[in-house]
Amino acid sequence: MSLKQPQFEKVYDIIGVGIGPFNLGLAAMLDETGGKEALFFEKKTEFNWHKGMLIDGTTLQVPFFADLVSMANVKSKYTFLNYLQEHNRLYHFYFLENFHIPRKEYNHYCRWTASQLNSCRFGMGVEQILPVENGDVPLYEVIVRSEETGETETYYTKHLAVGIGTSPSVPSHLEKKLGTKVIHSSQYLDRKEELLNARSITVVGSGQSAAEVFYDLAQHQDNDSYSLNWFTRSKGFFPMEYSKLGLEYFSPDYTDFFYKLSPSKKDDLLQKQDLLYKGISMETIADIYDLLYEKSVGQQKPDIHLQAMTELVSLEKKADTHMLSLRQNVTGDVFELESDVVILGTGYSPSFPHFLMNMQESIEWDHKNRYQITHDYRLQTKDLENNHIFIQNGELHTHGVGAPDLGLGAHRNAVIINKLFEKEIYSVSHKNVFQNFGLEPSWNPTTVH
Repeated sequence: MSLKQPQFEKVYDIIGVGIGPFNLGLAAMLDETGGKEALFFEKKTEFNWHKGMLIDGTTLQVPFFADLVSMANVKSKYTFLNYLQEHNRLYHFYFLENFHIPRKEYNHYCRWTASQLNSCRFGMGVEQILPVENGDVPLYEVIVRSEETGETETYYTKHLAVGIGTSPSVPSHLEKKLGTKVIHSSQYLDRKEELLNARSITVVGSGQSAAEVFYDLAQHQDNDSYSLNWFTRSKGFFPMEYSKLGLEYFSPDYTDFFYKLSPSKKDDLLQKQDLLYKGISMETIADIYDLLYEKSVGQQKPDIHLQAMTELVSLEKKADTHMLSLRQNVTGDVFELESDVVILGTGYSPSFPHFLMNMQESIEWDHKNRYQITHDYRLQTKDLENNHIFIQNGELHTHGVGAPDLGLGAHRNAVIINKLFEKEIYSVSHKNVFQNFGLEPSWNPTTVH
């Protein structure tokens, strides 16, 4: 790649693109480590974690220890426990006796952390990144646009941390149907008040988001006059795996085991692990069932319909409502249903960031056109081996089901920081769980005859 020669005044050690929980955690850990010049940019004007899904009563699906820093450094001033102490809530939390904190409180904790970090710049969207020459040490040129003024600024850095994350996912045949009355669940709270005026609402999906939207709407149904439907093409409204030994799959140990597998074995395994990181929490399922039970007391028949194994085949606007065509996938029966509002809880999917598009030729892609990532979370490149691009939450296909898990965020940042310093800043333990995922070193491999 031919590199242009820029004029620059200051060079940062690392620039983070996107400030979600993972890059915010990296910013917090670097702030306490010191010794590196860091900046983090976020297009949104303030931190908000899944703002459209901060529904009252919802909680994190992981214990509070999965905060920004604790699993790497429990002594940090940015721990959730210190947040509680700073807000005089330690005794409230102590008597709460619940490891799963309200989602709203997690968001407030993250905002509290971000407000203390001078390295975090909100309202600044990264538009383009390109490698540039700097003598013997190439750099990245990062062009950032202010959301407030529209003006661009240029920064230079040795390394990048890209919070790739995920984007709302909608089946391709429904993408053009999105609008004010056909929305993704990520927009739910932003549209909730106007949606409650509908005569009928249909929720599609079988994950936690769909379940939480359905439960919230079912709770409000007594005050409103809409009918409520919930369909999923999955085989049932099944719970997410949450046994203690099942949770050990979200550990550095399992990540290490998974990373060493061949790409084909990784793909096969991921297809069979949906309920490790998808599905619905047992608590939400219980809440929904209890509510339905209460609504049915005295032979009451609430206008609510739940049906699994049923896929939304098509959706057409019809006057002020929508005509849905649905198929029961086991029997093959197809039927129609009117619904004023459709909420698609169809999950999220990874997307390659637009600001790296100009560097596609420098990136190593696999046979399925997926970028490759090293064990220590660096994007594999052809000619930029000394200028790392660390990937946050974009490595499901290489590192396994723990990639989007908040409980592994601090561990991943510890690995990234150790690589950034080229020495151990944070201790990284390699034996954290009771079970083995591969061969014990002391066992002798053999063949079965």
